[in-house]
Amino acid sequence: MVNIPTNRPPTTPGEMLREEFLEPMGLTQKQLANDIGVSYQRVNELINNKRGITPSTALRLGKYFGTSPDFWLNLQRANDLYAVLKKEQNEIDKIKPFSLFTER
Repeated sequence: MVNIPTNRPPTTPGEMLREEFLEPMGLTQKQLANDIGVSYQRVNELINNKRGITPSTALRLGKYFGTSPDFWLNLQRANDLYAVLKKEQNEIDKIKPFSLFTER
């Protein structure tokens, strides 16, 4: 299960990629794009949080950086859930959990 921070947005895959991988390793977006076989635009949009991680991108980044594809997909999932939670919080709060002991 992915923990969703409630006091701040979770780290985006683009932030993680930029701050924990590209910058410390001295890699450019163009070099990464070439090395993993995707367009520069795809990497740039990911870095700038204009695009999310797809399973294809997760597989490529996982192979390239020696991480699991799930690492990247979990970052995306946390962001997706956070965005929906913020948008639908009032409606979700109205839902009563199911219980076998509650009368219908």
